[in-house]
Amino acid sequence: MPDCLKESSDMKPLRFPALVLALASTSLTAAWAADPELTVFDWAGFEEPVIFQGYIDKHGTSPTFAFYGDDDEAYQKLASGFKADVAHPCSQMVSKYRDAGLIEPWDVSKIPAFESLDPEFLDSEIFKDDEGVWYIPTDWGATAVAYNTENVPAEDVASLNIFIDPKYQGRTSLPDSADDVWALAYLATGTTDWTEVTDEQFAAAADWLRQAHQNVAAYWADPAEQAQLMASGAVDVAWSWNDGVVLLENDGFPVGFQRAAKEGSSTFFCGFINLKNGPGNEDKAYDFINAWLAPESAKGLLDTIGYGHTSTVAMETIKGEPAVQEGLSPVDAPILAQTPNDPQQRERQLQEFEKIKAGF
Repeated sequence: MPDCLKESSDMKPLRFPALVLALASTSLTAAWAADPELTVFDWAGFEEPVIFQGYIDKHGTSPTFAFYGDDDEAYQKLASGFKADVAHPCSQMVSKYRDAGLIEPWDVSKIPAFESLDPEFLDSEIFKDDEGVWYIPTDWGATAVAYNTENVPAEDVASLNIFIDPKYQGRTSLPDSADDVWALAYLATGTTDWTEVTDEQFAAAADWLRQAHQNVAAYWADPAEQAQLMASGAVDVAWSWNDGVVLLENDGFPVGFQRAAKEGSSTFFCGFINLKNGPGNEDKAYDFINAWLAPESAKGLLDTIGYGHTSTVAMETIKGEPAVQEGLSPVDAPILAQTPNDPQQRERQLQEFEKIKAGF
C-alpha cells in the first residue's frame, strides 16, 4: 500500500450532497432506489455517480444503495439476514465475514483491472488464498485530527493529547467507531501496531480513551454529522476521516487536517465483498466493480470523499492533485495501519468502547 498507509452557536448551512440525505437513515434504508437488480450495502456518500460512472453508462441508472454508519452495524445487519449483493467493509472486517460464511470469492477473470491493484493491499491470506480472492480493495484514507484553524492554535494539534486537554472539554468529537477510536488511543499511548497488543498496552489505551471521553461533546456517526458539528461551532476538534475534511473545505470552512502529530495518525483501506445468495444480478455486481476500478473513478473518489484509489493506474491520474498532497501523501510521523487484527482482540476493543461510552 502507499507509504502514507504505513465560536458561533448559529448553525451554518452546509452543502453536503447525498450525505445529509442519508443522515436520518444511514443504517437500514435503501435511500437511493434505482436498478433493482443490484443492491449495494455501503457507507453514506459512496453513492455519488462519479465514482462508478461506467455502471450508469452501461445500465442507464445507479444501483440501489442501502446505507450503514459503521462496519459493525453493517455486519450485524447482514448476519441477521439483510439481503444485498455486495458490501463495502474496511479490511479488518473481512475475516469476520469469511468466518460467518457470508461471502464467496470473486472471479477475478471478470475484473480486468484486478491486475492494476497495488499488491500490498492484497498482502494477506484473509483477502487472497488458495480458495480465491475474497476481497477487492478499492479505496484508502487517513484518520487524523481535523480542527477549526480559527479557534485552535497549530501547536495544540501537535499532539494527540489535545483530546484529553481540559482546555477542550466539551469541544471535541470522536467517531462512533471502535476501530478508529482504538487506533487513536493506541497511538496516543505509544502503540503503532495493533496486530500484537499486550494486556498492558490495551489497558493504557483504555485508560487514555476514558480520559478522552470526558472531553467529547458528541460521537459522530458519519462524516456529514462530524462536519456539521464542526461547522455549527459545537466542536473545534475531531478525529476525522478525509471525507469530513473535504465536506468542510468545499464549504469554505477554516479546517486543518493534522496527520503529523508527534504520536502519529492512522490509515485504513476498504473494498468490496461478494455476498452469498445475493438477490440481484451477479453480472451487474462485476460491472459495478469494474466501474469502480476504472482509472477515471479516482478523480471522482478524491473530489467527493477525499480518498485514494487502490489501482496504481488510477492513482497515477490524480497524483498531482492538491488533495493528494494534503490528505494522502506520506508524513513524517508514526502510522498505525488499520490492517486485519485478531478478531478476539477486536471484539474486546468493541466491548470496552461500549462501556467507555456508557460512562464505565
